[in-house]
Amino acid sequence: MRDVAIIGIGQTEVGEHWGVSLRHLALGAVQAAMADAGVMNADALYVGNMLSGELEGQEHLGALVADFAGLRGIEAFKIEAACGSGAAALRMGYIAVAGGLADIVVVVGVEKMTDTLGPDTTAALASAADADHEAAHGASFVTINALLMRRYMHEYGYSHQAFAPFAVNAHRNAVHNPHAMFRFPVTAEKFAQARMISDPINLLDSSPICDGAAAVVIAPAGQAQNHSVTPVHVAASAVGTDTVAVHDRRNPLVLEGALLSTRRAYNQAGVGPSDIDLFELHDAFSIMATLSLEAAGFAKRGEGLRLAQDGGIGIDGTIP
Repeated sequence: MRDVAIIGIGQTEVGEHWGVSLRHLALGAVQAAMADAGVMNADALYVGNMLSGELEGQEHLGALVADFAGLRGIEAFKIEAACGSGAAALRMGYIAVAGGLADIVVVVGVEKMTDTLGPDTTAALASAADADHEAAHGASFVTINALLMRRYMHEYGYSHQAFAPFAVNAHRNAVHNPHAMFRFPVTAEKFAQARMISDPINLLDSSPICDGAAAVVIAPAGQAQNHSVTPVHVAASAVGTDTVAVHDRRNPLVLEGALLSTRRAYNQAGVGPSDIDLFELHDAFSIMATLSLEAAGFAKRGEGLRLAQDGGIGIDGTIP
């Protein structure tokens, strides 16, 4: 196994890009990442995407994006793992480079979600739930997360307002991010006044529907300095899974897939939660931020909210 490094990055602005196609979004990120890495060609391209078939009527993104980016002929696939599709594509690229099967790999995550009506987008997103036992009964991701939030509040004695620091922190981060969709601050008072989506989840508990793409170029760490003066070395890469249906889980308030993957990654890198100084998580809803902090070992069960309330997730906090 070879050590792996990221040698280039690229990203589009996140927003409602009605005049930009799926392939153009991917192209923008790929070209930016390859320019940043100073490479003209690649051995493989992996595209992370969940909804292109359902919302855009377009599958076979690997070959499509490779061709459109001027990389025709290389190995190229679409990788799908629901909301983790981009990370899953990076995992495949990591395996290819670490295993010696490729030297230069481009990975791009892309979604285009705003061209369809809200109910159609919601139904497409629900296809990542258990089709027979959740989606078929009308459960959407927002309703499933609302049930989890309600259970968390019941188990640990929190009010809904206790989740406000997650929205406040996310918007505070976005103010200075040129790629962010909503670059304005919100307050705890605004959180309390936000309209309800699926009780207890309100608008500011929820991530928006949007379009965007991000890409990286990865290479063997031994070759990284040939392409970048500041390569980012990948210390570990690990995956864990849980049941898809929430009712099949041993504890619905434990993200066992995240727990397993972070434990494996910590072991690979020889570090623990206290050694981490930046945590990027999937927070489609604020309850997921809470459960992710706990699954990754930054807070005990039932204390993820307290970490946010105490400022621990802020830029100057213990785990930004």
